[in-house]
Amino acid sequence: MRIGGLVKNTALDFPGILGAVVFTQGCNFTCPYCHNPHLVRFFGLPVSETEVMEFLRKRRGLLDGLVISGGEPTLQPDLAEFCKKTRGLGYLVKVDTNGSRPEVIADLIERGLINYVALDLKTDPRAYPAELSPTGLGDAIIDTVNILKRSSVAHEFRVTAAAPFINPASMEALARAAAGEAPLYIQKYRPDNILSPDYMSAYEQPSPSDLESLREIASPYLPCLIR
Repeated sequence: MRIGGLVKNTALDFPGILGAVVFTQGCNFTCPYCHNPHLVRFFGLPVSETEVMEFLRKRRGLLDGLVISGGEPTLQPDLAEFCKKTRGLGYLVKVDTNGSRPEVIADLIERGLINYVALDLKTDPRAYPAELSPTGLGDAIIDTVNILKRSSVAHEFRVTAAAPFINPASMEALARAAAGEAPLYIQKYRPDNILSPDYMSAYEQPSPSDLESLREIASPYLPCLIR
């Protein structure tokens, strides 16, 4: 695992669980508002897997879960083995993903290696533009959505309300695709240290009323909250 960071204590990232977060390096998306550019472009010193495992051993009984975020964790060739080691230490495991590798998520679920998944939806799943991701990933993202819906693994959907990718039409399309009982969380992007600094001068942050309008659009399809 190529790990770019470790947060040693969080009560916010894994619902109902006190845990830690590891951030993997490397992502196949280039969202201009991404606030973890060092995890996309491989700069900064990595954290060794040995160090992370030793930390988890010492924190058994004090922490209950580990979030594997990114970057994009499903690009890591040894993700399953890392999850297996973590589960072997008694931790619950949550994975944050962009949904581009449904076969990896399906394998982790089938093998009982993860307990929670957060899927970030960037826009209408069938119409991701080149500014966000390689072309042709729409079917993969829809497959990931459907894998989660069919599974018994707890999951949530997330969307960053970032123009021009999120608007009333794209919000309805992604909410329709994710429709069901799992919640959708709407959030703003963080304006500091983003992947493409010019993005901030081109687009304004959504207002509270903008976020509420998006929530109202999505709410007929699934539980929707502003985070």
